[in-house]
Amino acid sequence: METHALTAAVTLVSLLVYFWMGLRVGRGRSRFGVTAPATTGHPDFERLFRAHQNTLEWLPIYLASLWLFAFFVSEIWAAVLGLVWIAGRVLYGVSYAKAADARSSGFGIQALATAVLLFGALIGVIKVWVQTH
Repeated sequence: METHALTAAVTLVSLLVYFWMGLRVGRGRSRFGVTAPATTGHPDFERLFRAHQNTLEWLPIYLASLWLFAFFVSEIWAAVLGLVWIAGRVLYGVSYAKAADARSSGFGIQALATAVLLFGALIGVIKVWVQTH
């Protein structure tokens, strides 16, 4: 029985990155005087908020693709690509907090990792379907 422990560990680290970004938003609210439910105000807060929201927007496609890739292609490669996604997201969050124009590298890294997971999973599912029908 495969446990997919590597994929589970990468999933947990991915969620920890998202949690860390959320803590940064909370700290930014206090630091820049942006009270809830406002999502605009100081530009430094807005960049923290957008980095967090953008990560949330990517999590569903990334996590579903990560797990499908692990099941239908390779758990080890899913974990490696997941770590690449995490690195890209951390770079994105840190860079975006400094300047909006600096976010592109991190965004590109995580988008590429997600695309490989998504299309790799699609090919893996098609291969299994063809073999069983």
